Amino acid sequence: MDEWCGWPVLSDGTNWEDAQRILTEAELSDGLPLVPPTRWRLEAMVAGIGGRAESLGMMPPMFGDITPDSVAYQCVIAGCVPAELPIVLAAATAILEPDFNLLGIATTTGSAAVALCVHGPIARMLGINALTNAIGPGNRANACIGRALQLSLRNIGGARSDTGDMATMGQPAKFTLCFAERDESPFPSFTERHGLGRDASAVTVMGISGTAEVLPGDGEGATPEAILDPIVAGMRAEIVMSGQSRKKDRGEQVVLLPLELAEKIARHDGWDLKRIQHYLFEKGGDVAASPEAIHPIVTGGAGYKMAYLPIWGGGSQTVLRKL
Repeated sequence: MDEWCGWPVLSDGTNWEDAQRILTEAELSDGLPLVPPTRWRLEAMVAGIGGRAESLGMMPPMFGDITPDSVAYQCVIAGCVPAELPIVLAAATAILEPDFNLLGIATTTGSAAVALCVHGPIARMLGINALTNAIGPGNRANACIGRALQLSLRNIGGARSDTGDMATMGQPAKFTLCFAERDESPFPSFTERHGLGRDASAVTVMGISGTAEVLPGDGEGATPEAILDPIVAGMRAEIVMSGQSRKKDRGEQVVLLPLELAEKIARHDGWDLKRIQHYLFEKGGDVAASPEAIHPIVTGGAGYKMAYLPIWGGGSQTVLRKL
């Protein structure tokens, strides 16, 4: 059988059932059906990519070699289209940053997982969802891009259950969690805050412990305080639940705001992004390293429901990569 980076390349005539069996026996499966990696699919995925065999780093926990070819294989079996490979490659190298702490995230008995947020024109071009069900099902690009990164962790990094990945419970985000930041926002975009400009295409990787729904204090959030106070309560509770209360140092916090609530806050005089960050920091007491370490991101569909993405308590910093 032909191979690609040591993994099986299937012939065009391989039937679906045999393809799933071969890939499962090769320990490449996350439990969901995989797209058969035929030679033409693999070559199409890397068409126009230079340095295909060039090492971009070694991925924990088993320190497999990240190359465009090895990541392309994961993109094919995950169901990505070729235009999505650069995002997965950028994410796969971003999580190697020391402060991201991939070794800890990949091997912890906790429920840490890697989430991706895509920013700017590339999200629109690829149809990455930033509207209804932004972090849920229903969009191929979201599902496949996030899944390709998770398969990279599994198949390149070796984070498989009971060998590298020792999670006691795990979480659904270990299958996939990818979403886009909305273009419409009364606040500076995430890339703008980090000096890349409002319309820069980029990807942010986050090591998170899960997701939690957050509702405004009065149901619709008549005031900024009513919207933000339940977020503070959630952050405080997560610090206790995750055992972070035993630690002196705090890291980052990520909260997803729907456009309706973001606009409702912004309509009150003086309530810009900095004031939101300072309010959450000061009201929370000790929930983050600084006000700027709290990251509100505008995404999602209609409604007043927010989402809190607690950063893994073992220690992890978000990493932004320009595309």
